[in-house]
Amino acid sequence: MKNRKFLILFTVLTTILLMLAACSSSDSDSSETAADETTTESNDAAMDDAPDLGGREITVAVENAYLPFNYISIETGEAAGWDYDAIDAICELINCTPVYVEAAWEGMIQAVADGQFDMAADGITITEDRAEIVAFSDGYINIDQRLLVRIDEDRFANMDEFAADDSLIIGTQTGTTNFETASNILPEDRIQAFEQFPFAVEALINGDLDAVIIDETAGQGYQGVNSDELKLIGDSLSSDKLGFIFPLESDLVEPINYALRELAENGTLDTLAQQYFTDEFTITYDDIQ
Repeated sequence: MKNRKFLILFTVLTTILLMLAACSSSDSDSSETAADETTTESNDAAMDDAPDLGGREITVAVENAYLPFNYISIETGEAAGWDYDAIDAICELINCTPVYVEAAWEGMIQAVADGQFDMAADGITITEDRAEIVAFSDGYINIDQRLLVRIDEDRFANMDEFAADDSLIIGTQTGTTNFETASNILPEDRIQAFEQFPFAVEALINGDLDAVIIDETAGQGYQGVNSDELKLIGDSLSSDKLGFIFPLESDLVEPINYALRELAENGTLDTLAQQYFTDEFTITYDDIQ
């Protein structure tokens, strides 16, 4: 009799435990399903909030001569660089069609200000003076300015030592913040400005200049192709944010800023930075048109 009662009691307890386990599993599955649905709804809401430019064509001025931002490959004849990949990703998010137009750096900012282009992408430093005539996007990267010198340079190791020697001449590109930095440190007669950095670097290699002030990323490109002739020295002379530019009051600023935020959050900008702003990037000025 006792054994029978025990068997009945055991059976009842086992049934209750199984029912509780089933309920717990069901609650867990329901919670996971609810969480998945919430995540999906959140992602859908983010997509719903994305600006939609309806496939609108946007003219983008690029120099096609500024590694690693934009260039034309000699091997393929195709345009490439950080600017192209970033803007393509931006337009995919906000439904626009980029139309890239090659333009000289000299006059590019004014051309955008005058409405000749919808925007420009060329590693453009955000400054207060420029912001008076063009609108800037949010900054997408910080760039340091450095001194590029010949590999055997031993007369100076930084900008202070360079400035102390009145016989030394520096080169840079007109219309750049590099030129502004040089002008703030050195007298006019010690600065030689060029239309493009390749001319300044060539003059440096030939011994016509003693140093070039250049953005570090661009300097690394020249250093890479001339590793036996050039080196970067000294601390950063200036750390600046880069941004895209637009005509003042452009309706593109907000949607492109939205896209930049999304690309930062989803890791795209980090991926592009790894691709273009580290030693993974091996394109040199000998490889481009």
